[in-house]
Amino acid sequence: MRLDAVQAARVLVDGTFRPATLTLRHGLIEAVEPLEHDVDGVVLRVPDTAYVVPGIVDTHVHINEPGRTEWEGFVSATEAAALGGATTLVDMPLNSIPPTTTLAGLAAKQEAARGELMVDVGFWGGAVPGNVADLRPLWEAGVFGFKCFLSPSGVDEFPPLDPDGFLTALKEIASFDGLMIVHAEDARILEDSPAPPSRAYADFLLSRPDEAETAAIRQVLDGARETGARVHVLHLSSARGLDLLAEAKEEGLRVTVETCPHYLCFAAESIPDAASQFKCCPPIRDAGNREELWQALRAGVIDMVVSDHSPATAEEKGRGDGDLQQAWGGVSGLQVGFSAVAFEARRRNIGLEHVSRWMSRNTADLVDLTAKGRIVPGADADLAVYDTGVDFRIEATRLAHRNPISAYDGLRYGGRVTRSVVRGNAIDVDHPDHRWGRQLRRPA
Repeated sequence: MRLDAVQAARVLVDGTFRPATLTLRHGLIEAVEPLEHDVDGVVLRVPDTAYVVPGIVDTHVHINEPGRTEWEGFVSATEAAALGGATTLVDMPLNSIPPTTTLAGLAAKQEAARGELMVDVGFWGGAVPGNVADLRPLWEAGVFGFKCFLSPSGVDEFPPLDPDGFLTALKEIASFDGLMIVHAEDARILEDSPAPPSRAYADFLLSRPDEAETAAIRQVLDGARETGARVHVLHLSSARGLDLLAEAKEEGLRVTVETCPHYLCFAAESIPDAASQFKCCPPIRDAGNREELWQALRAGVIDMVVSDHSPATAEEKGRGDGDLQQAWGGVSGLQVGFSAVAFEARRRNIGLEHVSRWMSRNTADLVDLTAKGRIVPGADADLAVYDTGVDFRIEATRLAHRNPISAYDGLRYGGRVTRSVVRGNAIDVDHPDHRWGRQLRRPA
């Protein structure tokens, strides 16, 4: 349904909720008018229990197509996104085959995505051993930056960078003012940590200690200091790294930081043993650590919240029959994340405007998508309607992502996304069958 206007008592404009009519034209926000403004055409009138926010911009999603489409594909991932209020995704360069580490790998992604998208999708490139010469061509082809690992990624076709390789890639990326995004866990510390076969979550946690993150973050910051490159720390789970990051920002290093809904919503002491749906790397840590992450978001040390949606088949998640060292690590939260974070924020007296900034404006700014993540004239008409008068009872089998496994299964949140709008097209959550999404390139 193509909309001409949206009217609501609570629209997030300039960081504040106020009554407004949004007039839409050619997929853009034409104007922000008073609520009583007369409009013609197709108008979405939002209930008084609901809030209109910019569509979520999720810059950390593993879609896995081509090559591992049985784990997740463009159709199922973008449907899950639309149902959860995410109107823009940036896809990670793994676990697809081939990975997005060459122009050929990028072309394979683009071909697989053609005609399959319900929301807008862009692509990260990858930095791996031996592809320094591929980085500038990928940047010129429109990727939003480059992901690397400092420890094994879990898939052979995307190996980690050793310290020399990391610095070499970082120097090349700095030469064209690109962005390096880093899975920051130190390989040596992980190798030295006890990792016996075990179904106990406490044992898995010991195998991915805080020190692995802090050591890797120190390496990232040293590299940024030496090269002047822009760097971004992915999926921060350990609050032990916050002082390092705060000091780096005060120093003036160009560093940004993200965390994820599962680190903000769950705690290690509440995770059952052998529950592989909670396994992710780095791991979910204890409740005190979780509250420190919330404090860091409020203080601006952590800049944004992204899903790190990384599903796999039931066979992969169940590998080892509960042995958490063998099960695939990844939490499927694309459809659930915004509603979960909004609910948990409300419990902590944090306003929805802050959640929107962390999950829309700041993520859009990370990748220079200045027409996304904000409700202003001239921006894309990408919106999410979040209704606190509607409960969200989560059943994994009813979520749209490809494999019905979720750490959120069985939870109930007060409030959910009831409508998404992608460039003026309203998606019906009961009939999400339109392919309005576009492939995005990094702005020149």
